[in-house]
Amino acid sequence: MRFATSVLALAASANAACVARNPNGPGANSGYPVLAHNAVVASNGTAKAMSSKVAAAAAATSVSATTSAIPSASPLGEVKAASIPVKSNLVAPNNIKGFNYGAFFMNQQAKLQADFAYEFNRAKNLPGTSGWSSARLYSMVQWHTANDVIQAIPAAIDTQTTLLLGLWISGGPQAIDNEIAALKKAISQYGNKFTDLVVGLSVGSEDLYRQGSGEVGTTPEYLIECIAKVRDAIRGTPLEGTQIGHVDTYDSFANGNNRAVIDHIDWLGFDGYPFWEKNNPNSIENAHERFYEGFSKTKALAGSKPIYVTETGWPVVGKQQGAAVASAENARRYWKDIACSLVEAGVNLWWYDLQESQYGQAEPDFGIFPAGDLGQLQPSYELTC
Repeated sequence: MRFATSVLALAASANAACVARNPNGPGANSGYPVLAHNAVVASNGTAKAMSSKVAAAAAATSVSATTSAIPSASPLGEVKAASIPVKSNLVAPNNIKGFNYGAFFMNQQAKLQADFAYEFNRAKNLPGTSGWSSARLYSMVQWHTANDVIQAIPAAIDTQTTLLLGLWISGGPQAIDNEIAALKKAISQYGNKFTDLVVGLSVGSEDLYRQGSGEVGTTPEYLIECIAKVRDAIRGTPLEGTQIGHVDTYDSFANGNNRAVIDHIDWLGFDGYPFWEKNNPNSIENAHERFYEGFSKTKALAGSKPIYVTETGWPVVGKQQGAAVASAENARRYWKDIACSLVEAGVNLWWYDLQESQYGQAEPDFGIFPAGDLGQLQPSYELTC
């Protein structure tokens, strides 16, 4: 479902070699969002300019937080255990609505706390819709650091944005070690102000897809090992009991060599992009069928485990892929069909993307907003259902 991400692979390799940073970004076909200038021009300009997924991987080093119309108190509930509050309910709330957030701008400038906060606040105040108060991050590590906590975390606390945390694992063993180090720092530094906002943990993002495509990914065995490391790392902390999942494409989950991963996670993250499925009928008229075909296959593989839609969207700008045409009109149609139907069904959803272009023009551009100051711009298409 994704296109080749050689750039993403390079970013992942560079990050792993460069003090074990994790390339994070949206799924294989989505560009990763990058924020705007200071608090004044916050917007997500994704590295997608190189390739949706390429930029995504490059952003792996940082993660974003979620703005929440969801209660600021932990929606998962807590109990005391050995004097440490831990989440008591392994089931994340339904009806979560949010966006994917990368770690840096298209010019490789790291997003700072003010940038993330600016973006989270804009997501909470969209015309024609409401409740988009959650952030999915690709990494716990601040861009251009070894294992400092991504500044999306304090921004999420300030804006009461809920978080689907991501830990980048591709590119070498130091990646997961740095991610866990940053996660532990965040728990220690911010305590329950941080952990109460966490609605889930994602170990990796489309690693199986990239591995199968000859890019920088991981084997299912290594992924399972990383999942175990994360469970061990949060044991005895306020995040103990938080549901852990993995985000990938449905065909990657369906691969017989990868199915063992499903036994080790609590939820499956589905990344679905009909726009990229040019080997199948993928015009906007076929988009509903393409998306729900992949969603249904993932659901069948998951059994009783929940499915989160962790990435989907339609570009406003970009080259035609098969019969799929990028345009504001088609993006609006896709939103009304897919976003609105998922929200109505109460499926947890992190849309791709709030704003992809910043400090450059993403190609393709999946952003709801074009480049510029998010506080001053209007969406490229209507968001009403």
